[in-house]
Amino acid sequence: MTERKRAAGERTADFYRVGPSSLRWENDALVVEIDEIAVPHLSRIRGRVRLTPETLNDRVFDLDAPRRHHWRTIAPIARAEVEMDNPAQRWSGSGYLDTNWGEEPLEAGFPRWDWSRAEGRFGCAVLYDATRRDGTDLSLGLRFDRKGGLTEVTPPPRMALPTTLWRVKRSIQSESTPKELKRLEDAPFYARAEIETTLFGERVRAVHETVDGNRFGSAWVKTLLPWRMPRTL
Repeated sequence: MTERKRAAGERTADFYRVGPSSLRWENDALVVEIDEIAVPHLSRIRGRVRLTPETLNDRVFDLDAPRRHHWRTIAPIARAEVEMDNPAQRWSGSGYLDTNWGEEPLEAGFPRWDWSRAEGRFGCAVLYDATRRDGTDLSLGLRFDRKGGLTEVTPPPRMALPTTLWRVKRSIQSESTPKELKRLEDAPFYARAEIETTLFGERVRAVHETVDGNRFGSAWVKTLLPWRMPRTL
């Protein structure tokens, strides 16, 4: 998450480097080489992640009417293998890859959004629930089968989750009362957690995230960012 100058980057059709870290496609897998310094403890983080897609999606979704913000779920179902040299850890499991881009900062278009992704007998479900700056809501539900087929579905009702330690308000689209299993990230404008939820009649575990665009755009939050996202000179 280190912010670097333009000269620190390099990009081709199947390779992307930022500083000492890089991503490359290798034998139909995305290989991420990580070599960074963590803050505020200044410890070395070095290792690699191999993400092998089981399904691929090429459809792009516009998230706002002026089409300033775009989002694509690249690999809704994938296999992730993590091998870290420092700290010495390794594990594997279900993986996922998406991307978003736009013509303006994300907080300029959205004061808040919640997102979740879960796997089950139904395949994979990705849900997007956001409020746009013009006051309209975005409610997007995608269901992917294990052959790569995509079906747009009506998301279930929005249900509240407990606010975080930083008082970030959260919700998730679920067919029954959700339960937070593990808090993965708790920041002044962002939260990520593992949630037990119900989708398509099945009780599943989902990765869920909330972003508070108003908080992120505030001056006091931006003064905190270098403590977690250092900038090279």
